[in-house]
Amino acid sequence: MKGDRPLSSPFNRHLQLRWRFLPQVGPFWSGMAIALLLSIFLHFQFPISTLAQVNPQTPSPPSLPSPQVHPLPSTLAQWQDIGNQGDYFSEISPTELGYLVWSRFPVKIYVEPPSEELVESNSESGTALHRSLAWFEAVTQSLQEWNAYLPLEQVDSPEAADISIWRSTPPLQGWREGNLRARSAETRYQIYRVNPASGPAYLTQRFNILLRPSQTEEYIRAAARHELGHALGIWGHSLSETDALYFSQVRNPPPISPRDVNTLKRIYQQPTQLGWPLD
Repeated sequence: MKGDRPLSSPFNRHLQLRWRFLPQVGPFWSGMAIALLLSIFLHFQFPISTLAQVNPQTPSPPSLPSPQVHPLPSTLAQWQDIGNQGDYFSEISPTELGYLVWSRFPVKIYVEPPSEELVESNSESGTALHRSLAWFEAVTQSLQEWNAYLPLEQVDSPEAADISIWRSTPPLQGWREGNLRARSAETRYQIYRVNPASGPAYLTQRFNILLRPSQTEEYIRAAARHELGHALGIWGHSLSETDALYFSQVRNPPPISPRDVNTLKRIYQQPTQLGWPLD
């Protein structure tokens, strides 16, 4: 967005989910794989070309606002857990600026649609188009699930989005150790200084989510549900497999649980420096 500046690397974080693994390979093939995958890793390390980097500018400490609590959005304020099932707030990690809460709603989300080439292609590409459409629909359904608790809006441009979700396989991990691991998803964020045309500047976050397309629709939906939970503020994992933010993939992915929503609500009741006017 014009006028937005990303902060320097100390504020950049990423969460990498290791849901699926490849078997360990021998020393010889490890060396061969490392040489080959080095170029692949470097290529995929920053695969999103639509999120342009501009000159980083870190505000000096006196310019940062003091941590404050934002008002709860009405949907979250009205949430009540009748069963008192608890939460996993203790597993959530704040950043240097506080918890990753949104303060301006609706949160705008971009979901990568099928490419124009697929849409305009002939019937020989029908299977690829079907898979792309199924991926898009599964991700959109997960977005609608979270919309019951936080106001969300699906937008048509990544430039206008707070969260962008891409049909892309995350880079392999473990090439340094020779134990290659494939992942189903990856979520990264960056803190930006926003300079609106009117009103004071403030800090906000911007997320990019990579979702591996070669999964069943059920697992795509589960991965999107999980990653959106991170991007909406749950920067950590549950230890219970009945929660959508459980740290590992399960055979029967659960829906958003009361514990997920209880945790989200507690996070939004915490102070943060994000979203408040800069001095």
